This record gives sequence, structure tokens and C-alpha cells, in this order.
Amino acid sequence: MKTDLDDIPEPDRVPGAPHPRMTTRLYGQDAAIRDFVEAERGGRMHHAWLLTGPRGVGKATLAWSIARWLLSGAASSDLSVAPDDPVARRIAALSDPRLQLIRRPWDDKAGRIRAEITVDEIRRLLSFFHMSAAEGGRRIAIIDAADEMNTQAANALLKVLEEPPRDGLILMIAHQPARLLPTIRSRCRTLRLNALSPELMTQALAGLGVEEDAEALAALSEGSVGEALRLTGQGGLQHYQQIIDLFKTLPRMDRLAANKLAEAAAKRANADGDPFDLITTLLDRFLTRTARAGLMGAPLPQAARGEGELLSRLSPHDLAARDWAEAQARLSARARSGKAVNLDPAALVMDMLTELAHLPPAQSALPAKG
Repeated sequence: MKTDLDDIPEPDRVPGAPHPRMTTRLYGQDAAIRDFVEAERGGRMHHAWLLTGPRGVGKATLAWSIARWLLSGAASSDLSVAPDDPVARRIAALSDPRLQLIRRPWDDKAGRIRAEITVDEIRRLLSFFHMSAAEGGRRIAIIDAADEMNTQAANALLKVLEEPPRDGLILMIAHQPARLLPTIRSRCRTLRLNALSPELMTQALAGLGVEEDAEALAALSEGSVGEALRLTGQGGLQHYQQIIDLFKTLPRMDRLAANKLAEAAAKRANADGDPFDLITTLLDRFLTRTARAGLMGAPLPQAARGEGELLSRLSPHDLAARDWAEAQARLSARARSGKAVNLDPAALVMDMLTELAHLPPAQSALPAKG
């Protein structure tokens, strides 16, 4: 069995980024931090908290910060804990007996991470809350992400929430809270985290040592530090520039450039992520930004050289915006279903590019200048 933490991929870690338990600085979420600290100090601590908001904006970092702060007994008002604190060191090593992490488990038989959090994981949570904590009475569980539970797991968790354990606290991260049972949501207090502004994104990326174009990353990641780190680790800005350069030739499409992009999507997934997911995500962002350009003008800041001029040319009015928006919804669904049935990634991306090149606003676009 895989038991060495270093050998097992962590489903709750963004490829190319440190795990949230190792991140000590949370940017742009002061309101959420303040709400939690005030609830604790005012004696209004709820037994279950639902941390919601876009993927990658710091929900997991907040959960781990809360756990460190509570278990260490730190007096700070911003959840900060000294990095050499014994509790901080134990949490970084996942060895504090008062903390339980629930996430999608490793499947030894299949040799990969399971697609869902299973009921066995929630049963471990039940055992954790029923045993005596080695140090003090408070026990904390982090579920990352709660919207990845299967039906059996969700029903088992509901029983825990209906009879909350004494001195127990459950922190649930949810990227899509609507997927949770309404009865689970109703038993939690919600902390909503928001996408970061370009200014805060620049600070956060600088703090993480990211040297790429912070403005372009902020635009392309839609205010998500986690997504920006994924893009950095996989050359996302370079691939997005490929997409922009490819569509600059419309109404004629450069088949060689299209093939090169499709072949990039077919490369094998590695520790930095899945190239097919990256390319289809970037195409999705391109279509979203193109549709918005037809309604509100070219977005700023630009995410690639020449993007603003291209989007204005492809989407000059609201009718064109509608065509691009419909294409975004259609092709996004096609990418998901194609991956589910293991279609050839290169062929699928090439098919998507060809369809986009034949959309009415693409065919009617004025030739690029020069």
C-alpha cells in the first residue's frame, strides 16, 4: 500500500504550489478572517463552517490557518501563528492528533486518487471525534472538498452534523456548495471568500516568488492565486499567447499552429498537471473574454500581446458576443464529456478549434492589420 506521504499525490494541492497547510499568508480575505475571529471571541463559535468561493482564492489556506490558530491558542487577531510553534510544525507534518483531514483517498488497486470522497473517509471522521484527544479537548476536521463527497459520504456526514461532537469543529471547503445537500448547508455557518483584485493578486504572487507577468496572470486566473500558480507551473501564459496568435489569422486558420496547440493538449499528465485540462481551460477563458468584449469592450488588463485588438475584432457587438458565449457553453460541455470517455485529446481540441474558426463572427471578422 502507498503510505508514504511523499509518494502519494495530494488531491487538495494545486500542482506546482505548496500545500495550503504550508501557506502562512492569506491575501485579500480580511473580512472572512474578521468574521471568524469575532465569532470565536464572542462565544458564537458554530460547530460547522462552510468555506465557499471560487476555486483557488484561499479557502483551504483559511481552513488550515484557523486550525493552527485554534489549536495553538495564539492571541493574534489575524490568525497568524509563529512558524516555529510546535502545533504549526505538527500540522505541517499532518501529525497533530487533534486534527483530521478528509479528502479524496488513494486507490491502491487502481493506482490513482479516487474521484470522490467515500463513506469510509467519513467513518474515519466519526472515529476521530469519538476518541479522546491526546492534547486538550478541542478537535478539528478539515474536509477538502466537501462537494466531492459521494451520496453515502454526504449522508454519513449529515448524521455527524445533526449530533455535533462536543468540542468538535468541522471546516468544510466547497467550490460548488450547490452540490451539497441542502440539509448539510443549513447546518453550517458560511464564510464566503472572494476573487482577489489585480493589486492583491500582484502582492500574493510576489509573496510566492512568482516572477511572471502578474497582471496577465491576474487577468487569466480571474482573481484565483491557486489558478495563477497552476498556469505558471504549466506555461499557461505561453499557451494562451498561442491561442491569441492562432485566432489572429481569422477568418483563415493556420492549420500548422492549430495542430501544434492540439498536440500540446495530448501530452501526458504529470506532477504539474494535465495539459488537456490546461488547454481546454484556456480556450474556455478565451471564449468567455471574447463574449464579454462584445458587451463591455476588450478587457483590461490584457492576458496576452494583441489580445485587446483581437477580441474587439472578433466580438464587435452583442450579437457576436452571444455566438461566442453559446460556443463557450457548448465546447466546455464537450471537453468534459470527451475526457470522461477518453477521447483522443489532440483530435478533440482540433475539432473544437475548427468549429470556432467557422463561427459566423469568426468568418466575418476583418483581416488582422499588417
